[in-house]
Amino acid sequence: MTSQENSENITTPDIQDAKPKIKTGSAAFQAQYALRDISAGFITGSMAIPLSIGIAIMSDYPIKVGLATVAFACLVGWINAWIRPGNYIGSPGIAAGLAPVLALGVASFGVQNMAFCIFVTSIMQAIIWKYNWQKYLLIAVPVYLVEGLLAGIGLKILIKFFAFTYEVPEAAAAASADFWNSARIQIVLISAISLAGFLYMFSKFKNTKPAVPYFVLIVGGVVLAQIINVPMIYVEDIELSLRLPLPTDVTFMLFVYMMLFCLMLAVIDVIEQVMSNAAIEKIDPLKRKCNSNNSLLAIWVANMGASFFGGMTNLDGLAKSTTNKLAGAYTKFSVLIIGGVVLFFTFNTQYLDYLPKFALAVIMIFTGWKMIAGLGHVIHHGPYALMLAILCGALVYQVGIFEGLLIAMATHGIVHYLIYSKQEKMPGKAIVKRYIDNIKEQSKSAID
Repeated sequence: MTSQENSENITTPDIQDAKPKIKTGSAAFQAQYALRDISAGFITGSMAIPLSIGIAIMSDYPIKVGLATVAFACLVGWINAWIRPGNYIGSPGIAAGLAPVLALGVASFGVQNMAFCIFVTSIMQAIIWKYNWQKYLLIAVPVYLVEGLLAGIGLKILIKFFAFTYEVPEAAAAASADFWNSARIQIVLISAISLAGFLYMFSKFKNTKPAVPYFVLIVGGVVLAQIINVPMIYVEDIELSLRLPLPTDVTFMLFVYMMLFCLMLAVIDVIEQVMSNAAIEKIDPLKRKCNSNNSLLAIWVANMGASFFGGMTNLDGLAKSTTNKLAGAYTKFSVLIIGGVVLFFTFNTQYLDYLPKFALAVIMIFTGWKMIAGLGHVIHHGPYALMLAILCGALVYQVGIFEGLLIAMATHGIVHYLIYSKQEKMPGKAIVKRYIDNIKEQSKSAID
């Protein structure tokens, strides 16, 4: 999702482990598709750069760490495709839908403890993978609540990067005491025209060449920045090093809160991946079935590995995966190429300083809006589900991600209890059983 990346064309996935129709090895590489995969990898990798930068900024992580996480996840995803393929064209990376969650962790525990949190999250995901508990998560947290959660996160992203659309260079801000000076009006007009152009190109090319608007926006922004003085992205060239993901200065109560945070992060990551797989399966060029549990294997291994260099969480984002498919990818070999492209910029961050902030803002505002628009997928669940999803989104934005989701789930349970206890005079145990059965039925109907 996204992520935003995971908010488009999402339905509840088949929770059964489906066997791929082709040989295991061919999920990672097939000579007949090599050139197509290479081409798709370069295109999708180029698109992944600005997206990853924006998500890293939203997560309060160093940009270089975010890029390193994407490159490492791509390598793990490709290796996993040789052993236990989950999907065949999904592109791993850091997800917009998890960005504010990670930022919450950084604010609560400090960036020095986030490696430990990611390590613990990977262990929890390994347990979920081992016992195939994804199906129970889908029962406990209905899909429409996840859509509401993502919508609230999308609003946070949209507002965060909206500030970039009117930011001016420090010199221009110091030159005039007026807020609406000529420099600010200029950058607002540039941002508005860029957003309008991006949306037009996306509507025109989204079903054929979705990377086109990203390329045009970035290249146009870089060229314009050579002519007009606009705020630019600054990438700190930090040193990446291996170290044990151990906690520091953690009290007992803080440790308990960290465990709850890791559980929330693990659950959201798993659910987003399962939902992404459902959409990726639909766009697979060879109509191959996805195995969500195998995808979870790649996720927790990549997360565990990333924790040793201070990396972030990962999953197969729908936006990049769709681009990968439309660019011509047929196997996970394209993902290895994506990782190579991202790796180049990870160790050559000086080239990223040419990216203007207004261009990044357009991409991330669009990203946030797509996550909010995902509420439209809830309509087929009925008016109650839509209202609950909107409530969840509002709570996530206003109260907090963890608290908002818990309040929405509690509200959902209370409503069911009141309906059945008052109207049908059912005992408590029967109400709980019916509540669970209703969610199961909703999941099965969505699968069918």
